[in-house]
Amino acid sequence: MTQGAGVNSARAGDSRTLPRQILTLAVPALGALVAEPLFLMADTAIIGWLGTVELAGAALGVTVMHTVVGLMIFLAYSTTPAVARFVGAGKTTRALAAGRDGLWLALTLGVVLALAGLAAGEAVLEMMGSAGEIHPHALEYLLWSLPGLPAMLLVFAGVGALRGFQDTKTPLVVAGFGFGANALLNLILVHPVGLGVAGAAIGTSISQWGMAAAYLLILLPRMRRAGVPLGLDPLALRSAAQVGGWMFLRTLTLRAALVATVVVATDMGPETLAAHQVAFTFFSTLAFVLDALAIAAQALIGRELGASRRDSARRMTRLMVFWGIGFGAVVGALTALAAPWIPKLFTPDDQVAHMITVALFVLAAAQPIAGYVFVLDGVLMGAGDVRYLALAGVVNLGVYLPVLWWVSDSVRAGESNVDGEPILWLWLAFGVLFLGARALTLGLRAATDRWIVLGETR
Repeated sequence: MTQGAGVNSARAGDSRTLPRQILTLAVPALGALVAEPLFLMADTAIIGWLGTVELAGAALGVTVMHTVVGLMIFLAYSTTPAVARFVGAGKTTRALAAGRDGLWLALTLGVVLALAGLAAGEAVLEMMGSAGEIHPHALEYLLWSLPGLPAMLLVFAGVGALRGFQDTKTPLVVAGFGFGANALLNLILVHPVGLGVAGAAIGTSISQWGMAAAYLLILLPRMRRAGVPLGLDPLALRSAAQVGGWMFLRTLTLRAALVATVVVATDMGPETLAAHQVAFTFFSTLAFVLDALAIAAQALIGRELGASRRDSARRMTRLMVFWGIGFGAVVGALTALAAPWIPKLFTPDDQVAHMITVALFVLAAAQPIAGYVFVLDGVLMGAGDVRYLALAGVVNLGVYLPVLWWVSDSVRAGESNVDGEPILWLWLAFGVLFLGARALTLGLRAATDRWIVLGETR
């Protein structure tokens, strides 16, 4: 999008129909979201040919990196609505300045986290159980991944800025080339060059810096043409960090819920853990489409509120909620139809297959709730209602954890002896209670006008 086009669209309104606007943003966003896990699978296969010990060590290093990077996704989620509001208000220069602040925050956090990883990374790995012959490989992967950490966070901020400018096609192109280069570099460095696990981490770091450079080459010339100072603005950085802090808390509560669920599944035994992993993989896959709708909601709602178009924002919200629930109903029905036979693709163990089926039936029933939750989450992010999202996340977690521990205690006490029942209670807790609590807190907020603040700032 050119600078002038962005301003004109914001002032005059988008002449395309609402479904067209949503799909124009959501479809490329979905492609970018799907690209990463596909290439991560390729990376795993490349490392896997080194041997079991190397793969196990790399898995621990990857887990640490993904946990840190996953918590930093707020950099994209907080930058998008900040930029989109100024775009909607027709103030492109301030929109670019908001993008600059997101980049500086990402770079600052990336350097700090990389240095922290250098100092404490080995201790973290040991806390996770890294020892013996897998430990050198885990440490090697982690240490060689740290140079790429600032770049990963710059990519988040760059993606967020472009989404704010209603551009999800460019991130799709960058993601495709970046992760393609990652797979090729890893293949070369791991095997022909012979760097082993370190080669995979080095390849990832190089490709991440290539992606970060691409976003800088896109955004910095726009900032110069608009007269936006490229240097660090301490006050603006502090403001961006404050918004990002609420988004970090919201993301942290979600991660805590997911980790707690895995801990309880582990405590229930290897069969339950294996079944939960397969079911959660399905949940994560279906979530890509819902995430794409949420990304469209962030960009569009931020733009409409920035342009003071209250009615348009309301119409978009209603339509996207309808789509989210509708998608959930359709894929839920398909999941229920597939639940009796698809587990056989993942395991020859009849007991585990039965547990997977049980979990998939609960997942199927919960999909309309998930669609409602993901879309409203994106809407409130786009509105900049981050404080409410963070506090609601704390409340949801407070409701979920006691029930989760009660489920765990009941299973340990032998109160669930029927095949499949432990996984049933676990997924009822996650798929119905936790998602239901999120639906309630988000729905209550969306039913009011308190999240609707018109103008360029919230």
